[in-house]
Formats: sequence, C-alpha cells, structure tokens
Amino acid sequence: MPDALRSRLPAALAAAATVAAGLTLRALADGPLGAYGGDALYTVLIHTIIVFALPRTAPLRAAAGALAFSWAVEFAQLTPVPAALSEASTVARLVLGSTFGAADLAAYAAGAALAAALHALLRRGPAPAPLTSG
Repeated sequence: MPDALRSRLPAALAAAATVAAGLTLRALADGPLGAYGGDALYTVLIHTIIVFALPRTAPLRAAAGALAFSWAVEFAQLTPVPAALSEASTVARLVLGSTFGAADLAAYAAGAALAAALHALLRRGPAPAPLTSG
C-alpha cells in the first residue's frame, strides 16, 4: 500500500465512522443528546478532514483547527448569510446551519476534546507487550 494511502486511510475511516455515528444519532436521539451530540460530531468530522489532508498534524493542532472552524461557522450564523444559503440548499443547511446557539459552542469544544484524545490515543499505537520472566 502506498505511503500516502496508508497515512490517510485511518482518517478516512474515522470520517466515515463519524458520519455514520452522526446519522445514527440524528435518527435515534432527540432532545439535548441529539442536538449537541451532533454538534460535537460535526467538530470530530472536521478534525478527521484536517488529519486526512495533513496526516502528520498533531492531535491538539488538528483539534484547535476543527474548533476554530466550527466556531467560525457558528458565529457566522449571527449574520443573515447562512440562513439565506440554508433556505436555498440542503447541503448548505447541513454544513452552515442557520441560527446561532451559544450552547453549540460548548458542544463543539467537547467534540474537539474528544477528537484530540482519540487521535492522540490512536497515534501512540498499541501498548507494548508485558515483560515475562522466564
């Protein structure tokens, strides 16, 4: 397997798993879990896209970028632009949302923290085998 594919495959699989988790959450959960869990997963997805594009990116740097992007989109909702685009396009509605919610900012931060923790854990690789005395 080429190095470029080998380094990006985990991020691509993580992105697919994140989308599946988001769709499942949307179908099965309502209330705060459905709303804020989806927001957290949105930031996790952005994290995986960053890692896909830049595989050597450190977990905290990728999480900071994902959080900055998510917050930028949320703060953009204070303007009429995302709402107008959301009315015209389902894709825009999924990516940009339409209305600002301050609680969403905390959900994005939780998603960034989760993504950074999982990324760091997976980056370390498997734990070494225990030493045995013989």
